Amino acid sequence: MDLLANLALGFETALTPINIFWCFVGVLLGTLVGVLPGIGPTATIAMLLPITFSFSPVTALIMLSGIYYGAQYGGSTTAILINLPGESSSAVTAIDGYQMARKGRAGTALATAALGSFFAGSVATLLLAIAAPPLARVALQFGAPEYFALIVLGLLVSISLAHGSIIKALAMICLGLLLGTVGQDIYTGTPRFTFGQLELYQGVNFVSIAVGVFGVAEIFRNLENETTREIGVKKVAGLWLTKEDFKRIIGPVIRGTALGSILGVLPGGGHVLSSFASYSMEKNLASNKSEFGHGAIQGVAGPESANNAAAQTSFIPLLTLGIPAHPVMALIVGAFILQGITPGPNVINTQPALFWGIIASMWIGNVLLVILNLPLIGIWVKMLTIPYRILFPAIVLFAAIGCYSINNNPFDVYAIGLFGVLGYVLIRLGCEPAPLLLGFVLGPLLEEHLRRAMIISRGNAMVFLERPISATLLALGLACVVFALLPSIRNKRKEVFVEDD
Repeated sequence: MDLLANLALGFETALTPINIFWCFVGVLLGTLVGVLPGIGPTATIAMLLPITFSFSPVTALIMLSGIYYGAQYGGSTTAILINLPGESSSAVTAIDGYQMARKGRAGTALATAALGSFFAGSVATLLLAIAAPPLARVALQFGAPEYFALIVLGLLVSISLAHGSIIKALAMICLGLLLGTVGQDIYTGTPRFTFGQLELYQGVNFVSIAVGVFGVAEIFRNLENETTREIGVKKVAGLWLTKEDFKRIIGPVIRGTALGSILGVLPGGGHVLSSFASYSMEKNLASNKSEFGHGAIQGVAGPESANNAAAQTSFIPLLTLGIPAHPVMALIVGAFILQGITPGPNVINTQPALFWGIIASMWIGNVLLVILNLPLIGIWVKMLTIPYRILFPAIVLFAAIGCYSINNNPFDVYAIGLFGVLGYVLIRLGCEPAPLLLGFVLGPLLEEHLRRAMIISRGNAMVFLERPISATLLALGLACVVFALLPSIRNKRKEVFVEDD
């Protein structure tokens, strides 16, 4: 009964006209950036963070959440129609989805992706609603050693699941942790790494680093690789499934939903990993494996369900523990902080309308996405004909104005440019910026809980091993790294995390 009462509170909050409107705006923008390669939800949310400062907390978080899971829907549209995934998690959908389109079954493939995504998103949101309260209650029992160990586990898992070299991912985590130490010491107030700049006494601006590393750096990369695409948008007919198609997708959709719901909780690229894992599973279970790669409907249903389920369950560690599972969640942590709210297990008690409003809005957003995606297919693909050199000045201007408006400080705008160059250099060196942002967000929390644990234990570092929960979490983190370093696993990672550039 508590669950029903809480969901009633959530829908009462989410169904207000202003929240429905901004949920619609969020999923619309999410679909748009999912369709357009090279922008993505991370850069979009980073650039929109400043405007949410004037929103109420629940409205801001509903909109930002909608952008994220909306992008998972949008990425499949161009992957199926023109073999151009808008999101990395949709790259596997293009394998069979595009082949279906070439055979005149584009409508069937798009309907499969939409229905699978809707089912998976709805089920995963229900799992979030069921799992979040007990996890939050458990988290309230955590002390400083347990939180320190949990953050270490999250960082280590994100390293093991990062694209490319583990050493480079570790270096990015360390760089993020170092940037997180800039500012005044949390206990003594002593300036650290400020180099005499008063603007750095409060630390590096979160929005500046997020917009620079993800937004501006991506613009540099896309301008470098911009090519002319000839895109012919044909009329897509038959936006429904036959009885036989329904029978063939039921199993993949259910299995993909279950797999994505589990893997989405993992720090790193859970939504990407889940879509590739689902495709591999469906291919192994298929009676006719040769069909895969040539238009197998299961190859669309499973991965699309998996990545959308993962998108929803990635909110579990954020809402219950205050720990972001990946860069988009790290940005949403930033949105919480901008609104004066400390994310973590106390949110469910101190801000119940916010907590349950976000969850309820996910069901509303999923319904809106089904309504939006199929009728507007032609418009989404037409957007790809806009030259990127026309889009990027508007993007940069909007980001700069938004960042300046937070503190009215020109230093923050200069920082965008600095971190944009840094992000571009890191990309060129083969380093993934995502672990950097996770390190930056989690660094201050890591330091705070480390120092608090050491103060409580009077400098005895064994406190982390003497307490069962913290010792278990640290052991799991070590096991993840060792596991990822095994030759067979390392080779598999290279196959799974192949980015479609």
